[in-house]
Order: sequence, then structure tokens, then C-alpha cells
Amino acid sequence: MEILVLRHALAILRRQRSRPRLTRADRALLRWHRQLIARRWTYSHRLPGRPPLERSLRELILRRASENPGWGDKRIVGELKGVGIAVSATSVRKLLREVGLRPAPQRTSSSWRVFLRAQAASTLACDLLTVETVFLQRI
Repeated sequence: MEILVLRHALAILRRQRSRPRLTRADRALLRWHRQLIARRWTYSHRLPGRPPLERSLRELILRRASENPGWGDKRIVGELKGVGIAVSATSVRKLLREVGLRPAPQRTSSSWRVFLRAQAASTLACDLLTVETVFLQRI
């Protein structure tokens, strides 16, 4: 279609030696072509990168991070996906860094004593529980 329009414009120029006199049909066709080119080659003037997170989503992410200091960015993304909210781990990580929250392992201030107390019950249950089979093998 564009080739036909260009051929038509060339025919207009060829049929007159001085300034070309356009008919209504010529003007309409050229206007249509100009608008077509403008729509095709005009790009939106958006800023590059991801759009910013909504305020309510930012507050929800920050609340999850503060209430659960052991959760990292991927865990927060997984929990939000469970309730139907899609957000990338990169966006969550950038938001947490932006407000000054450190990564999950560094957010909790647990000492060895706290760690050992938390693990003591399962460690004792795993190490001291044995089962003898019918063939006298220990599991």
C-alpha cells in the first residue's frame, strides 16, 4: 500500500512542472500516509526499566520482611505468589536494599546459643532414635 502511495505522489509531481496542484483526493491520500508513518515511527516516551511498585505493594513487602526477618527476597516472592500477587525477586531485593534492610541471613541477630537451643530437640531425636529390624539391623 505504501508503494502505491509513493507512486501516486511521484505521478503528481510528474504531471506538473511548477508547484504541484493537489486535488482533494491527493491531499486525503497524503494525509493518510503521513498519519500512518507518524503512528508507525512514533514511540512512547516512557522511562527505561521496570515501572515502580505500587505503594500498597511496597508496604506489603516491607511488612512481610519486618515481621519475618528470616525470609529472603525469594521467600517473600513465593509467599506473595501464593496470594496471587506477581512481583520479581529483583524488585523485592532492590526495595529492601533501598529502605536499608540487609539480606535475610544478616537481618536476624542469632547467637550460637540461640541456634543450638533451636536445634537441640531435633538433634537429640535424630541421634538417639534407633530401630531394630527383624534381621537385627539397626536403622
